[in-house]
Amino acid sequence: MTEKIAIIGSGLVGSGWAIVFARAGFTVDLYDSADGTAAVARDLIAQRLSDLKAFGLVSSVEEVLDRVSMAPDLRSALSGAIYAQESAYEQVDVKRDLFSQIDAAIEPATLVGSSSSGIPSSAFTGHVGCRDRVLIAHPVNPPYLAPIVELVPAPWTRPDAIKAVRALMERVGQSPVEMTREVEGFLLNRLQAVLLMEAWRLVEAGLATVEDVDLTIKHGLGLRWSFMGPFETIDLNAPGGVADYARRFGPLYQSIAASCSEQRVWSEDLIARVEQQRREKLPAEDLGKRSAWRDRKLMELAKRRAEQF
Repeated sequence: MTEKIAIIGSGLVGSGWAIVFARAGFTVDLYDSADGTAAVARDLIAQRLSDLKAFGLVSSVEEVLDRVSMAPDLRSALSGAIYAQESAYEQVDVKRDLFSQIDAAIEPATLVGSSSSGIPSSAFTGHVGCRDRVLIAHPVNPPYLAPIVELVPAPWTRPDAIKAVRALMERVGQSPVEMTREVEGFLLNRLQAVLLMEAWRLVEAGLATVEDVDLTIKHGLGLRWSFMGPFETIDLNAPGGVADYARRFGPLYQSIAASCSEQRVWSEDLIARVEQQRREKLPAEDLGKRSAWRDRKLMELAKRRAEQF
């Protein structure tokens, strides 16, 4: 009997998760409380699967799509599911209310992951009986192309629940990483925050344009980071490895960090300046087309990575 996954929330992230699990052979029940979302989600999934097939990343659109069903209610979606992925609106009160509903309908063995990108699960699960089976399982969008998924436990999450969700994510082709405890922004967004803060700071100070900052990542750091992490990168960038690198360049990075100690919220003037430079490069009406281009590039990259790794 095919194992079942419940997806709660059928937006871009929820639909992406449906593809991840259905592509791996699971049956998926997709539920959303908003009217009219089921048909939209199914059309979106079908289109994404068609794109994936064009790049050889799925063998059959129909086979994968046939594994995805639209559940009429939350209880039906959760019935018989070994795992549920919550991908609702990123707001504490919305998630608290939803988890009250999940708690009333969930079966005793079902594990739950939340796609929350920054809100820790302790903020919206402390009041429910199933809280020891809930953890953050935060993806990068779209999850069927970017396999990383952050697993972050609440203080009350059972260790065996984390272990089981990690094993499940590995089964469906994701690359799970674990945090030992909750911290604001988790792992990915904390790393991204440092880079973004400095990127905005360089533009604000007039030291570089938006385009040149993007080019520096696109044709510099990003080339290595697409197949190596920062620690492996510096381990290979000094004759004696990471310890040699740290001793050579530690003072430089300490000096840079000291010069950037002031943290300011991005001002409206700065946002307008960055927006102007981006719209000169990409008109607002072309954002959708460029997003589709990005996804096709990610598909091409995923295909190459599958061949090489």
